[in-house]
Amino acid sequence: MKGIMVLGTASDVGKSLIATAICRAYANEGVRVVPFKSQNMSNNSYVTSDGKEIGRAQGIQAEAARTEATVWMNPILLKPRSDQEAEVILFGKATNSLSGKAYRDIFYERGLEAIRSAFEKLGEDYEMIVMEGAGSPVEINLKDRELVNMKVAEIADVPAVLVADIDRGGVFASIIGTLELMSPEEKLRIKGLIINKFRGDQSLFEDGIKWLESRTGVPVLGVLPFLENHMIDGEDSLSIPVSTYRAGIEIAVVKPPYISNYSDVEPFYHEHDVSVRWVGSLAEIGEPDAVILPGTKSTIKDLQYLKKSGIGSWLRDYADNGGIIVGICGGYQMLGEKLIDPFGSDTGTASSEEDGFGIIPAITTFSKDKTTIRTEGELLQDIGTALTVKGYEIHLGETEIRGRQPFLLLHNGSQEGFYGKDGRIIGTYLHHLFHNDEWRNHWLNCIRKGKGLPVRNPVYISRLKDQKYDELAGHLMKYLDWDKLKEISEQWRSSHEMV
Repeated sequence: MKGIMVLGTASDVGKSLIATAICRAYANEGVRVVPFKSQNMSNNSYVTSDGKEIGRAQGIQAEAARTEATVWMNPILLKPRSDQEAEVILFGKATNSLSGKAYRDIFYERGLEAIRSAFEKLGEDYEMIVMEGAGSPVEINLKDRELVNMKVAEIADVPAVLVADIDRGGVFASIIGTLELMSPEEKLRIKGLIINKFRGDQSLFEDGIKWLESRTGVPVLGVLPFLENHMIDGEDSLSIPVSTYRAGIEIAVVKPPYISNYSDVEPFYHEHDVSVRWVGSLAEIGEPDAVILPGTKSTIKDLQYLKKSGIGSWLRDYADNGGIIVGICGGYQMLGEKLIDPFGSDTGTASSEEDGFGIIPAITTFSKDKTTIRTEGELLQDIGTALTVKGYEIHLGETEIRGRQPFLLLHNGSQEGFYGKDGRIIGTYLHHLFHNDEWRNHWLNCIRKGKGLPVRNPVYISRLKDQKYDELAGHLMKYLDWDKLKEISEQWRSSHEMV
């Protein structure tokens, strides 16, 4: 199997976006292409069709490659639960939580075995693999037992391109420094440089290209302009979109320290009369028209944080005064009356309990096993039209509502979520609720009517997504030497097959 690895000089330089574009470009040429990232650290995850959990970036890249996402594309997913510990997801299933030291000490060989198994499986079905590295490939303190950059390129025996972000500054130092910290063998794998997020007149960078090529001996494959509104979900907290300010509706999104699956709110960025404001402190709250409380990997820890910050008390007052609140997953759990952690699944300490915000009459009890499933159901409320919504669930435990006021009737026959105060308070485990265009439009139109704003027709983001993958691939091919990139992979495979 041919392949290419996309490395970066740092986190958030655009590796995921470029890998996504390469996947779609190959797919458009009829190549059976597959994305791969051996080890992903992110709380922004994706549920496969068989109910397994992988990094969201690889799920998105699979869509771009026009193939079904599987655990073989991301065998190891690390979900941070604190500054010291992360949950280890192996082939889509939670195993245990480990500190960084314990992970390096006891998991390394198991990780290598998983990566080799994944390569073997993918090689049966695909002819081209687009691999993504993580962070920087030259973190010296971690390099001897890393599972995601140069070691993985060595196992797969593929060449690599190095991406640098010029928007953050220091592009020359980041490229030269990265290459200088590589071993001679590692440097031989770097067959191209990509400058990403360029703003302005590219002719002003021509001398920079010549200098880089002369200094490194590695060709610059292209300079990619900064791309706005690409609609491709981000991978981690560094990729959370910025707040926007538009006339019309203002939505405050609470941002706790261990936020997860923030892609739940990304559709609002494509509504022309909606502002999205990320809120991490009471001073940032303002006077929103609605509040979304998103998911979290550490519900009770983030609940305690929001109480201490004063946001919890503000939310209760806001709800009492007729405010509109939607809690998703961990946010839903926080809105309840009590959270009970008998096994320490959420906190790490058995028999922990914490009072919730008391906005929803509910008690959540965390369990040992995680629910990961794609979900579909109908709204139980009469809103003048029948609406089906779909998404996915990733959560520990169950939430029991006192005096049932369910939100959805799922296709498995069960009732889900909470719908109260004529829809002003909603709680649900359904991630990507607002990716359902008709539902999002109904919810926003209710707010518009309440503010005396004109109602709007739905923005069909779901229809735009595939188009955006093609636009992304076109952007890549316009500014990057696509033939040279393909040639790098083909020549590497040809020369190494003969060895």
